[in-house]
Amino acid sequence: MTQISNASLDQLFDGQPLMAILRGFGVERSVALARTAWELGIDSVEVPIQSDEDVEALRAVVAAGKELGKAVGAGTVVTLEHVRQAADAGAAFTVSPGFDLEIVRASFEAGMPPLPGVASATEVQTAQAAGLTWVKAFPASLLGTNWFGVMRGPFPRMNFVATGGMDASNAGDYLAAGAKVVAVGSALADETQLPRLAKLLAARN
Repeated sequence: MTQISNASLDQLFDGQPLMAILRGFGVERSVALARTAWELGIDSVEVPIQSDEDVEALRAVVAAGKELGKAVGAGTVVTLEHVRQAADAGAAFTVSPGFDLEIVRASFEAGMPPLPGVASATEVQTAQAAGLTWVKAFPASLLGTNWFGVMRGPFPRMNFVATGGMDASNAGDYLAAGAKVVAVGSALADETQLPRLAKLLAARN
């Protein structure tokens, strides 16, 4: 059986401390916010797919990203049907709230590196044993910044994407605590947060 890997996310997230999550904004707003993210310097964009409209939004953002050479992922991938929809829409990677080996393997085999969610040492160890080097720490705001330092001890080669409750006010704290990437959502739709996100990006590059 082929060894699962999501090491290709190394390149996707290289020099990218922030990722944008565009949840439930509809087609036009999702494309507009994706462009805002790209202009700000956030290359990685995720569009969660929980409805038919979400899938259409993903397809539209993928098309917009293709013009600019930007990779777009599908989020909240929790079923094999979601994996199929993500692949059909042209998603470059998948993101899940939890760890499901069947979903992880299906995504990998479809050519989309999976980014599954974890919240415990057991889940991190399971992900590592499966061959993964990137996982999504969710919900990061409840796990807290100390969680990342604690996990770095037994899992020094694992890369964490902090997701859930992240915005311009706390993203820097989670990056300083050991998260490789912080995923922000509604912050992109808040014009008051954009300068702070830009400042954070500038400080990390």
